[in-house]
Amino acid sequence: MTDAEYVNIWMRPERPARGPKPTYSRAQITEAAIRIADAEGLEAATMRRIAAEIGAGAMSLYRYVPSRDDLIELIADRLQGEIDVEGLPSGDWRADLTRYAEGVRAMWLRHPWIATVHRSLPSYGPNQLRLIERVMGALDVHVSIDENFGLMAMLNGYVEGAVRDEVSWAEEVRRSGLSESEWMARSYPYVDRLVKSGDYPIFTKIVMEARQPHLSRDDQFRNGLERVLDCIAAALPSTVEPQVATHREGQEDRA
Repeated sequence: MTDAEYVNIWMRPERPARGPKPTYSRAQITEAAIRIADAEGLEAATMRRIAAEIGAGAMSLYRYVPSRDDLIELIADRLQGEIDVEGLPSGDWRADLTRYAEGVRAMWLRHPWIATVHRSLPSYGPNQLRLIERVMGALDVHVSIDENFGLMAMLNGYVEGAVRDEVSWAEEVRRSGLSESEWMARSYPYVDRLVKSGDYPIFTKIVMEARQPHLSRDDQFRNGLERVLDCIAAALPSTVEPQVATHREGQEDRA
């Protein structure tokens, strides 16, 4: 398909202006695809399989979703709709970005197969646009749009990297049949030999002194997120800084 022929899925009308009412909807097709992917992985969510799931003919679905790329766009946007950003921006940028980051992580953990979705270019579906407006709105009053864009890229890069690693680790545990503690125990003889060799002082510090690897996945994620938010705070005007202290005091009170 040439650039001239390409039509974004969001530009295609859900139903024709004339003619009979469509039997199915994009939402039905998307939900069926997600159910299949949750159970068996994204590759299992073929048009033929989706059609069987909703009781349709496979070829008839192409009237609603013309291509596999369009289906991926619909799925990706539907999953972004699971991230709760109601009420954002609230005026507390740190609380807003924390809530968003934790929402993204929770969505990935519910649908770990999203790690296999390769989308290099945004399609700006309705849920993605909602996230842009509400989440970037948290910083919009404090920084330029270019600075906002860069800071959000840093936040999203951390969240995606951390959760992708978490999902990959969980898949490895599932594949091997070993728990994390069992996997560590199996690796101990080799790690012990490396430490005793004296050739790897930084690695030895990680093994002997680092607390991070022994924290729960939740605490690891939150600790890393706090560091990223500290970096964002450093990029904001000094007049915004007191909010950081207030937010941390609230966290300490809850602890």
